[in-house]
Amino acid sequence: MVTEPKWLKAAGAKLGTKEAAGSANSATILGWAKRLGTKILGMVYNADSVPWCGVFVAYCLQEDGIEPVAIAVRATSWSTWGSALRPERLAPGAVLVFERPGGGHVGFYVGEDPTAYHVLGGNQGDTVSVARIAKDRCIARRWPSGRPVIGKPVQLAARKPISTDEA
Repeated sequence: MVTEPKWLKAAGAKLGTKEAAGSANSATILGWAKRLGTKILGMVYNADSVPWCGVFVAYCLQEDGIEPVAIAVRATSWSTWGSALRPERLAPGAVLVFERPGGGHVGFYVGEDPTAYHVLGGNQGDTVSVARIAKDRCIARRWPSGRPVIGKPVQLAARKPISTDEA
């Protein structure tokens, strides 16, 4: 029986976590950053207005004892982390890295439809959510080194618009 990886369960438990409005900061998100520390994040992280998708991914992976990438706050640094996966080998929990204007985005694969990946990630509309992100923006598909890939691609219906807000 296939089960989802522990890090993906950890990510799902955080659905709905939001950044604080205005100049305030989410104690939860800043707590993740503090626990990860500057060695992993590559910077002192002290405001949830700084993109936090990489903080979210690193924190969820670390909850399962998996070492995140160095400079985890930089989404595109995840493009060389772990082991590469071909699109036909994707499984729930794979780390997907995307290009976007002004930077990158990183999150966890939970499924796909013909044109988009369904991604569980942080800082998607300023919250932890599942968003549809165009497949042609994906620059890397990764899996934690030394961990067996459990599962296979999951086909889902395209029920909401493709995301343009992951910052």
